Amino acid sequence: MTRKSLLSLFLLLSVALSAQQKFVGGDISMLPSYEKANVQYTDRDGKRISDLVTFFRDRAGFNIARLRLFVNPDGKETGVLQDLDYILPLAKRIKEAGMNFMLDFHYSDTWADPTDQRTPAAWTSVPESALPDTVYAYTKRILEQLVAEGAAPDFIQTGNEISYGMLWGPQGTKTYYCHYDKDNNWDRLVSLLAQAGKACREVCPDAKIIIHTERTNNLTGSEKIYNRLASLDYDIIGLSYYPEWHNDIKSLKSLLAGLHNAFPDKDIMLVETGYYNNWYPANASYNFTSVWPASPAGQKLFLDDLVAATVDLDYMTGILYWFPEENPYNNRVYEPWYNHGLFNPNSGKVSDALFSLQVLRGITSGAEQLSGTPACLKADLPVFTIDGRLVTDTDRLPQGIYIRNGSKFVK
Repeated sequence: MTRKSLLSLFLLLSVALSAQQKFVGGDISMLPSYEKANVQYTDRDGKRISDLVTFFRDRAGFNIARLRLFVNPDGKETGVLQDLDYILPLAKRIKEAGMNFMLDFHYSDTWADPTDQRTPAAWTSVPESALPDTVYAYTKRILEQLVAEGAAPDFIQTGNEISYGMLWGPQGTKTYYCHYDKDNNWDRLVSLLAQAGKACREVCPDAKIIIHTERTNNLTGSEKIYNRLASLDYDIIGLSYYPEWHNDIKSLKSLLAGLHNAFPDKDIMLVETGYYNNWYPANASYNFTSVWPASPAGQKLFLDDLVAATVDLDYMTGILYWFPEENPYNNRVYEPWYNHGLFNPNSGKVSDALFSLQVLRGITSGAEQLSGTPACLKADLPVFTIDGRLVTDTDRLPQGIYIRNGSKFVK
């Protein structure tokens, strides 16, 4: 092999290694409920989509999907259904499809977010001194069951939007609330997260641990949070970014750069983002409808701008869209309607915005997104390795970069 050929191969492999670190997908935790309700999902030509998981993979370039997990959800609140029995079949489908699986522990019976981090009812009688061990045992048990079923997570969130701590106490209490400017309860939070992380490392040693917060319009506050968690063993800073609450993309880029400078050993992922396909909330902190209309077209503009702003940030390793499967067209499974879904609420057809994120993986250009499956993803064409060898078993491709129809694609 000539020196020039070696250099070319080195450059291609460098691209491959870089591309492997870009993760594109969404939180699809409600999909089993939509499928049970026979909700109609159709492609751009109006043809019914039989399997949304493989559609996301093959047509939108998703290589990761996230599922949330509650401790003992009672099913009375919209969207709060995901116990282990609910998510296990979908987790197995995600893994069988060759996608990465992100597990989002809420450590609550209901939504865990900046306004509510209530302790699971079954844990409220546990002495404070024993609560870290309870978190450890629960985390380990869940992970062991997933591993045994062939659904080991590749990424694990130990808590959901824990900017102000977690396991505050019973409903309506904030006994163990944390604030980044006050010392109260941070040692407790670190102890809880350390035990959760210990279980992750023991059961899923190859999985990446994510600490997920949402002060995405506040660099100073975010830095203080992660500084207070500096002793923890974790891999990724996970963020929520919704422009109506977290300001514009310019502000986001400033925060990303600041966090990277402060914590250069951590990757950063947007584990939640989204935008409206219909009405815009009157109580939003920021109104961007003049930039991105609250419509399917506005969604696409938002995601195109988000991708353009972050695609060259090597430390920003992925974007996951929250609730892409929402589709109220023929059966409103989720009430009240959240109107962030990537299917047109008036037709059930896939929205163009769904195809915006795959640009992060270098799979296609914007012009190719609207013409059906990109050539590099079509399953009926032969696949070659980057050095020109024919791949005979395309159903079991390991992660890497490949060539199909003269175009590179990333597995």
